[in-house]
Parts: sequence; structure tokens; C-alpha cells
Amino acid sequence: MNKTADRWERFLDPKVIGPSLFLATMFITTFEILKDSVVGRIRGFYMQGWDQNGPTVGPEYQGQVLARNKSTLYASLDWLREHEAIDEADLKTFESLKKTRNQLAHQLFNVVTGQVDSEHASQFPALVALLRKVEVWWVVNVEIPTDPDYDGKDIDQAGIVPGAVLSLQMLIEVASGNTELLEQWRMACSHGKPVKPQS
Repeated sequence: MNKTADRWERFLDPKVIGPSLFLATMFITTFEILKDSVVGRIRGFYMQGWDQNGPTVGPEYQGQVLARNKSTLYASLDWLREHEAIDEADLKTFESLKKTRNQLAHQLFNVVTGQVDSEHASQFPALVALLRKVEVWWVVNVEIPTDPDYDGKDIDQAGIVPGAVLSLQMLIEVASGNTELLEQWRMACSHGKPVKPQS
């Protein structure tokens, strides 16, 4: 079978194209969640109030964060590095992940059909790990210290599952066809107690 025939074989096989498309789109989605976490967490930290356009930040955000780089994303990454939430190795990992994300965004069809090689499958664990690292840092260094319920308690960082990571896990489960979370939600609603289902 020649290369053209191989490509058509891959393209027309749901068992091949389905998982390939799923993982590629999950990589793009998770990368966007990571970007939102990097930028949004810091912006929220400096938030001063609300107006008709949403949350507002003061001059401290401009001076402490935005002044670092013309890009809000890279300014935020630098802020996280300075505060030891991430390190230089994480920044290199981010650049590699960003390169892969851009490849998927611009060549999704070619990647999914096997015409272009991509490292997104092998890099996905590193992407999730970086998201978790950023989120756990906020939980440990900002949320827990300001919550009196945790005064004097030992915190097991390995056991922390941040909201963004939990939401991602749930998304993966649902997108994979798992209906268990939906059934949990329906059962809770039928008892008048709509709560977030547990993954």
C-alpha cells in the first residue's frame, strides 16, 4: 500500500481518526486553560473591584505585572517565575508546548490524518503537569494562607486537585463518552440538590 492509500485508510477509519482528533483538540483546549490560569490568576490577585465591563485592576497590576513585557501572557509568566511558582525549565517547557499548540491549530487536519508528525500525545502529560503546578502554587501560597479553616493544618500538596485540573478531568471523561458524571448530576437535581458531580 502506497503513502496516499495509507493516508486514506487512516482518514476513513473512525477507530483511528476519532482518538487522534480527540487528543489533538484536548491538547489545544488544555493549553488555553493553562494560558487562562497564568493570566487570570494574577489579574484576579490584583483585582480591585468591578465596573460595567467586569473586574477592574489598579496601577499596581500595571507596574508589577504588565510592565514586564508587551505580552500579558509573558509578563504573567515572568511574574510567576519571580515568585518561584515556576522556574526556567518550566518556561522552556511552555515554549515547547506553545510550539506544538500552534502546529495543531494551523495544521490540525494534516496532524490528525498522519501527514505531519506531532509530539502532542507525548507532551500532553507535561502540559497537564504544568497547569497543575501553577494552580497548586496559588492554592498553597494564596488560598490556604488566607483561609482560617486551614490554620495550623499540614497540607499534602500531592493530594491537592485544583479546580482547573478537576474541570479538565471531567471534560476528558465526558468527551470520552463517560455518562457517569451526567447521571450523578441528574440524580442530584432530582433530589433538589444540584451539586458539582465528583470525578
